Amino acid sequence: MVAPGSVTSRLGSVFPFLLVLVDLQYEGAECGVNADVEKHLELGKKLLAAGQLADALSQFHAAVDGDPDNYIAYYRRATVFLAMGKSKAALPDLTKVIQLKMDFTAARLQRGHLLLKQGKLDEAEDDFKKVVCVWDAELRELRAECFIKEGEPRKAISDLKAASKLKNDNTEAFYKISTLYYQLGDHELSLSEVRECLKLDQDHKRCFAHYKQVKKLNKLIESAEELIRDGRYTDATSKYESVMKTEPSIAEYTVRSKERICHCFSKDEKPVEAIRVCSEVLQMEPDNVNALKDRAEAYLIEEMYDEAIQDYETAQEHNENDQQIREGLEKAQRLLKQSQKRDYYKILGVKRNAKKQEIIKAYRKLALQWHPDNFQNEEEKKKAEKKFIDIAAAKEVLSDPEMRKKFDDGEDPLDAESQQGGGGNPFHRSWNSWQGFNPFSSGGPFRFKFHFN
Repeated sequence: MVAPGSVTSRLGSVFPFLLVLVDLQYEGAECGVNADVEKHLELGKKLLAAGQLADALSQFHAAVDGDPDNYIAYYRRATVFLAMGKSKAALPDLTKVIQLKMDFTAARLQRGHLLLKQGKLDEAEDDFKKVVCVWDAELRELRAECFIKEGEPRKAISDLKAASKLKNDNTEAFYKISTLYYQLGDHELSLSEVRECLKLDQDHKRCFAHYKQVKKLNKLIESAEELIRDGRYTDATSKYESVMKTEPSIAEYTVRSKERICHCFSKDEKPVEAIRVCSEVLQMEPDNVNALKDRAEAYLIEEMYDEAIQDYETAQEHNENDQQIREGLEKAQRLLKQSQKRDYYKILGVKRNAKKQEIIKAYRKLALQWHPDNFQNEEEKKKAEKKFIDIAAAKEVLSDPEMRKKFDDGEDPLDAESQQGGGGNPFHRSWNSWQGFNPFSSGGPFRFKFHFN
């Protein structure tokens, strides 16, 4: 047996910190629950806060019955038992919590106090020792090494951060944290942690060498992002290509760089290149929402509407609240519907990203080719007149920035049916009003005259 005083004295110096740890761990503790169990837990929590202990207890009974493996349900029921002064009833629940989640410090600490009050000092000391272990820097570092070997770097980082605070001048912990962040692709946090190492020892060889590498990479990425913000997509692409050359051994930087290059190509209206690079990213990360959105935009430029819709729908499955995805999907659907009717770009034979000069040039060439005066046969002349009207309409829409934007958004400014309310823009004629109109008369909008030998 151990005297009660010796147990509590061992905890005296660390107990205030243990309470903080307990609060943090309990605050962040979550457990998978079904909808009904979650309702019982939430309602019970509110009733407990209101001091309605009997009602709260009923809710937690229901939660335990609904999910016997839910450690949170047992823990909260034990809390109510303790509030009601029923420590004997709370003890089995706390034991169950520890069986289900051995690292739940709050439950172990409370059980230790109950065992201590019951005079079960050896059992209480065992619980208290296991709680105090969280303040052992060497054990934290040892567990971090285990997490690294198990492929759980973020858990390792958590232990190493604790170790860096528990042991003075722990440069090794800061170095390991920095390298782990770097391998995860978080260059900014990596830079921050390696600087902490150098604050403690500016001559630390490994930290200094790592610092130079991270700083170089960080500078390249920051510069690339600034270029993107300025719309200098070609220069940004070059920077991200340098990132991949600077750190070719860590796949995360290759993926992120290609993701941003994909974005640059899409924004710079280089659809073929964008589709190629975005597809490379999606081979590595099929659920990459950014790559899906950028490839969808590139598909729109290439008039591959079905593919664009598919990408937007996949992206929406992973981020249903993204307004950009929703608007992009609606636009792609409108353009698909529009493409099944009349496409002014196809009429002139130009790409969707064609400049105004290209549009005028294509129009003039086709207007000369399809001028009705070139045809003697009556049927051919009628066909040419219709073709010429289509060409003239395409030129009017695509050479006018406002009308072109409407068309690019899936609305035909010359089609009364596509206008809201069916009335259309009164300043422009609808498509139907072109029928019977002589585009060669002096009163029309086409003020030109062809001369043929």
